[in-house]
Amino acid sequence: MATTPTSTPAPKTNRIGLTVLDYRGGKTTLCAGCGHNAISERIIDAMYEMGVPPERVIKPSGIGCSSKSPAYFMSRSHSFNAVHGRMPSVATGAVLANRRLIALGLSGDGDSASIGIGQFVHLMRRNLPIIYIIEDNGVYGLTKGQFSATADLGSKLKTGVINDLPPIDTCALAITLGATFVGRSFSGDKKQLHAMLKAAIAHQGTVMLDVVSPCVTFNDHEGSTKSYKYMKDHEEPLQDISFVPSFEEIDVEYDPGTTVEVTMHDGSRLRLSKVEEDYDPTHRINAIHRLHEAHDKGEVLTGVFYVNPQAPTFIDMLNMTDEPLATLPESAVRPGREVLEQVMEELR
Repeated sequence: MATTPTSTPAPKTNRIGLTVLDYRGGKTTLCAGCGHNAISERIIDAMYEMGVPPERVIKPSGIGCSSKSPAYFMSRSHSFNAVHGRMPSVATGAVLANRRLIALGLSGDGDSASIGIGQFVHLMRRNLPIIYIIEDNGVYGLTKGQFSATADLGSKLKTGVINDLPPIDTCALAITLGATFVGRSFSGDKKQLHAMLKAAIAHQGTVMLDVVSPCVTFNDHEGSTKSYKYMKDHEEPLQDISFVPSFEEIDVEYDPGTTVEVTMHDGSRLRLSKVEEDYDPTHRINAIHRLHEAHDKGEVLTGVFYVNPQAPTFIDMLNMTDEPLATLPESAVRPGREVLEQVMEELR
């Protein structure tokens, strides 16, 4: 009896015809169980579902375990491994040179909150269109696990050393300085982080996401406040987050009385539902107050703390051209002699 050959089903594709494999990168060399790998997986899922062309994405990074992550997702995208703490400068130059790029900066708590704190400050205040992710484990993983500037007061190293310095809260700092989308998540919270990343892709402005990502080698033990167990015991989600892209049918999932919706610039909707209190994510002062309140209670607050989709971006303020600078003719980028003479005359 003849048998009918079975055909292999075609792989599932997204709205631009790509499969999820088109968004993957190389094999990770990070420690097994590292939270950074989970973040890379969520980035892959979010970019695939949002239908972002990988070639439009630039992945600048600094130095550290976190800065190895861009190699593990979206191999067809552009990468640049910058000097320690100097990734914001590279990202700013790239975005200004070509506003069509989607910048996804990967940094660590040491890279951002210590040697790079000066560049972090100025990036946040400019509202440059960038998704800035801090993979936060509270230690320097590449140099044997010393405390970083985000390590909590009283946290203990595997060696028994106790941290006696208060931490820098990068979320509170980013909100104060002017970032227009600020949130915190946990690498082990797949649903929350996935929704936040999709909303981040749709946002025009500076997105700062602090993702607590336990270091399984140096900071996942009893006494650490950045361990998997501590996060699971002390995480306090501010809201249940969902996201509806502009290209999907927008329906009602929750009763209006329990849902806050923020409409993004392209019509996408960020839904913050089942709020624990009457929390307004568009109120900057309230966001900072809630973060300090959670810290005093020993909670690790996660969720979207602040979002402002109406603020002008750095590119808007500079009146940058829509065309990539490298494609402009010389006549547009190199002023003629008469312009130089006019400038010199004004300076006399």
